[in-house]
Amino acid sequence: MGAFIGRRILQGIIVLFLVSFIAFIIFQYLGDPVMTLAGRYATQAQRAEVREALGLNKPFYVQYFNFLKNAFQGNFGMSYVTKVPVLNLILERLPASLELAIVAEAFAVILGISLGVFVSANPQNFASKFLMTGSLLGISLPTFLVGILLIYIFSIILGIMPTSGRGETVTILNFWRSGLLTFDGWRHIILPAFTLGMFQMALLFRITRGAMLEVLGAEYIRTAWAKGLKGKSVLFKHALRNALIPVITMVGLQFGQLIGFSIVTESIFQWPGAGNLLLNSMYESDFPVVATYVIIVALIVVILNVLVDISYAFLNPKIRY
Repeated sequence: MGAFIGRRILQGIIVLFLVSFIAFIIFQYLGDPVMTLAGRYATQAQRAEVREALGLNKPFYVQYFNFLKNAFQGNFGMSYVTKVPVLNLILERLPASLELAIVAEAFAVILGISLGVFVSANPQNFASKFLMTGSLLGISLPTFLVGILLIYIFSIILGIMPTSGRGETVTILNFWRSGLLTFDGWRHIILPAFTLGMFQMALLFRITRGAMLEVLGAEYIRTAWAKGLKGKSVLFKHALRNALIPVITMVGLQFGQLIGFSIVTESIFQWPGAGNLLLNSMYESDFPVVATYVIIVALIVVILNVLVDISYAFLNPKIRY
């Protein structure tokens, strides 16, 4: 098991190097920050001075080597626009994105798995057929449309939910600003979390249903029924445990995506998270912010994948061997 984990960590490090290199190449051609910083009417001499100050006049490989060397020391450079250390800028916004992703993930996992088990146990039920149709809507509707519809219904028509912002927050440990400890914070996070997690909820629902239907047809499940075990014991203790392996894989992959691709949701609800910061940084060609954000999200995804692989051994002991 130790050798397996070591190989996965080594693969993760290689992936991080590749992600950083690809991000560095792509964002070299995304836009010229000198045009933004020097101004539209700057002279060639002024632009050359700004380019030299940022180190953009050096060869590509030198820029990349300097970026890696500083990154290993926890220094991802300064933002071209705000002149603030990039890591501090992202870490200030990251708690909002993480809380949004955690609430969206919890909503998706609890509802998706529960409804998937219910439908697999009652495939001919009218409610099951209705839920299957609803899951198609959840997968098909684009995120921005879901967000706009929720704002229109619950904020404009009913007037019971706020339209934007994060609400009241509480500072924990002098660095983490949390909205999950206040009632106003929960009011503000419900709509964006539902918007962000709805696609994953529908996906987990269908995956759980498919995996459960396959497992429920196995011999050991028929044996459990023949022994007279209770329905809940057969469904949750015997069937669900073995059906959770593809579900856990999807949860681990999707959580990283919830953090990395929450840009649309954060823009619709004006959520002050890292996704909103990324969008503004791309508009302003603020390369250090964009590259650092991509690397941090890649690191989170790699860590989650390693944890998912380890969890397989606990769900199915045969995988340990």
